[in-house]
Amino acid sequence: MLLEDKTALITGCNRGIGKAILETFAVNGANIFACVRNETEEFTDRIKSLSEKNNVEITPLYFDMRDEKAMKSAMMQIRKTRKKIDILVNNAGMCPPSACSFQMTPIDKIREVFDVNFFATLQLTQYVLKFMQSASTVGGGGGGGSTPSIVNVASTAGIDGSPGHCAYSAGKAALVGFTKTLSHELGSFGIRVNAVAPGLTDTDLAQSTWGDYIDEINERSTMHRLGTTKEIADAILFLASDLSSFMTGEVIRVDGGQII
Repeated sequence: MLLEDKTALITGCNRGIGKAILETFAVNGANIFACVRNETEEFTDRIKSLSEKNNVEITPLYFDMRDEKAMKSAMMQIRKTRKKIDILVNNAGMCPPSACSFQMTPIDKIREVFDVNFFATLQLTQYVLKFMQSASTVGGGGGGGSTPSIVNVASTAGIDGSPGHCAYSAGKAALVGFTKTLSHELGSFGIRVNAVAPGLTDTDLAQSTWGDYIDEINERSTMHRLGTTKEIADAILFLASDLSSFMTGEVIRVDGGQII
């Protein structure tokens, strides 16, 4: 198991890519702080089943990424457990449900997207680093050893742009820049920072947002299909694990050979 005896914090675990990350990490032996916005019976039952099946500990943390007070309260719950964090996966994010040209996009809507996809991620990362520093080994584990890891979930839209989705694309581009900058700052502390940039992935959100254009999008892909959430989660698993112990500051596209 690639993450045995490691503790991960994952945001946005309730559905889509986040749900797949949660399941993949549990199967690979990670104990997990699973962050979601609201407590539901379905989510409670899911993490209980995953925990028992894989013999791992999964602790739910409930907060809205835009609520700094609630985020701080969740961090205090972690502090009380006295556990270090080995892995942070910044997955939570939002995408406006419909395309809108830049000229017609209210600045307040752009701020809202940035608040969730960028600023909240930065805020959470600052908090989690306090728990992660104790897990680090200066010099990156002495060569091939265990290293704490931050994995940001960006998007190909943040690299290539996506007409009609200026706020989302710009926010994800900022996340890419943050990934590269933070990797330089934390490398000497033995903490790696990388990102995954998924292409269009088969989720409920993708179907509702892009449903009428999916066939056209698939035609612009070398593999002519959408990615699965499991495929994205496996790439994140690679970056979170010691298989990528000498990688930092990288942004890995997982897009089936998307052609712009």
